[in-house]
Amino acid sequence: MAYIVAEPCVDVLDRACVEECPVDCIYQGERMAYIQPDECVDCGACEPVCPVGAIYFEEDLPEEWSSFTRINADFFATAGSPGGASGLAPGSLPDPEQVTRLARREAGR
Repeated sequence: MAYIVAEPCVDVLDRACVEECPVDCIYQGERMAYIQPDECVDCGACEPVCPVGAIYFEEDLPEEWSSFTRINADFFATAGSPGGASGLAPGSLPDPEQVTRLARREAGR
């Protein structure tokens, strides 16, 4: 099992989860964050610090955001397992097409 970042993260990019992660497995795309399932140790430290409640243990992911399991997998199908997010500039990895097609959110929403 793994943690999944869902739709509420899109266009928020708060980075509290990135700072809290003890194993540096949360990568930032252009519009949202993604958790590398092979690097994650399932500690759950990221979940309570997310200001928009976008992080879920995979089996607890609400049905309305079930597509984000595939979106997360698609992100890492391209990015692979870089071995830690801190070596990459935030937003340097492209989001999957499913995310880029979403309407942009206004700041504060």
